[in-house]
Parts: sequence; structure tokens; C-alpha cells
Amino acid sequence: MARAPARSTSASAGPERRVPPTRLPRKQRLQLRARTIEYVLSGNAAPALLLFSGAGVPLDGWGRLYPGLERIARTLAWNRPGVGRSSGPHEPQSGAVVVEAVRALAESLGVGPPYVLVGHSLGGLHAQLFARRYSEDVAGVVLVESLHLDDRGLVRGHEGRLAAVLGRMLALPPAQVRGSLRDELAGLDATAAQVQAAGPFPAVPLAVITGGTDPPHWLVPRRALRSKRVHQKELARLSPLGLQVVARRSGHFPQWTQPQLVLDAIRSVVGQARAAAAA
Repeated sequence: MARAPARSTSASAGPERRVPPTRLPRKQRLQLRARTIEYVLSGNAAPALLLFSGAGVPLDGWGRLYPGLERIARTLAWNRPGVGRSSGPHEPQSGAVVVEAVRALAESLGVGPPYVLVGHSLGGLHAQLFARRYSEDVAGVVLVESLHLDDRGLVRGHEGRLAAVLGRMLALPPAQVRGSLRDELAGLDATAAQVQAAGPFPAVPLAVITGGTDPPHWLVPRRALRSKRVHQKELARLSPLGLQVVARRSGHFPQWTQPQLVLDAIRSVVGQARAAAAA
């Protein structure tokens, strides 16, 4: 498989201290399988975008990408159980549970395939599982600072500090964020096993967006940072159509600090998917 090249950008960015003002469409709620799911659905064009947020991060984390996202394609953003105003989880939130939940939500809302999957951090692992299990429904994938199977140890042991940081960024009580993180990270090993047992990653357009600034040393020690950089390149090689995009002025949340770069990557993948469908 060909090595995926990397490219950089000079887009402007700010510090990842607080979710900037957003232009999210109106949030809605749907009763689905004995639970309430909070979501935002807007836009019209195909293929539809399915958004997978990071651990404990509500759909508001995508807000700086609006209204750009809905101008590109029909877009479904949602809160997993226990996040935002979605009801609490009834079972461990493994990747398989998450994937089936978003498939059921999309079906209930009349959002059919093909999909371009957009996943951030832990949500990137969920998107990888979806792409492997339901490759016939996937037209492209965008991974934003996505977890790699071998990066799982980076998030363990730091849940309290992560909750404090996310709480400040999201203007949410740290205890609320801590509960969401605990519930979602509890299924991490099961998710990794499910990804490993799933089929091959499809040969679809793939963009891997990697933050170019170093994370805090308490979260990622220098020795682990080298491995993370290698793993990001490996993610871009999941597909022969893969490309790594380095967000030079961003850390773990390029969708906050360099939204235009992320939008450009999504637009590129959607464009490739449309061209392939028309061929």
C-alpha cells in the first residue's frame, strides 16, 4: 500500500481553551430504543456526513464547522448516551454499541447511505469500526486526531485531569464530563478488539488530520509522542486513497482552532466520493 503523503496549512488558529462561538442548527431529541438521543440534522446534499465526537465531548464540539458542514452535505451530529441531553447509557459503550446506535438513528431520521464518516479522537476509532463493518455503506472517511489501536494507553490514568480540561473548554461541570469520560472509556478495550476482528478498511477516500503542536507532557510523554506521530501516518495508510493533513497550529482539536482546514479536508473527501459515484 502506498505511503500517504502529508501536507501542512498556514490557516490561523487560537488556543484550545474554550469552545468558540458556534452557529449550530437547532438541537432536537428523538426517542430511540428506550432512550432519548439529542442530535442536529441539517443540509441536503449526498453523501451524508455522520459525525462521531471524542470521549465526553458533546456535539457542540463541531460547532465551529457550521454552517460550512451543511453547505457541503447533509450532516448528522449527535450525542451518545450519557453526553449532552441524551439519556444515560443502558450498557457499556463499546464501538459496536455506538455504531449500531448511529445506524439506527440515521435510519429513523431517513438519512441513508452512502456516508462519509467524520470521527474525532475516540470517535475516530468508532468511525474505523463502522467503515470496516459496513464498508458497502461508506463513501469516505475523515479522521480528526483519531485514536489508533495502539494509542489506548495514552488516555488511561488521566481521566480526572482530562475532565477538568474539557470542563473548562466546554463550560461544563467537571463532574459531568468525568462521568461521560468514565462511561465511554470503559468500552475502549472492547472497541479495539472489535476493530481488530472486523473486516479490512475499505479503499475509499480518507483524510487523516493530525494536530501539529505537542500535547501537554502529562498527557503524552515525549517517548509516547513519537509513537503517536508514527501511528497517525499509519492511519493515513489504511486506504490506498489516504492522505495525512497536518494542522500545524492545532493540538487535539483542529475543528476548534483550524476549522477551515477541517472543512477543506471534508469537502475534498466528499468531492472524491461524488466523483467515484458518478464514474
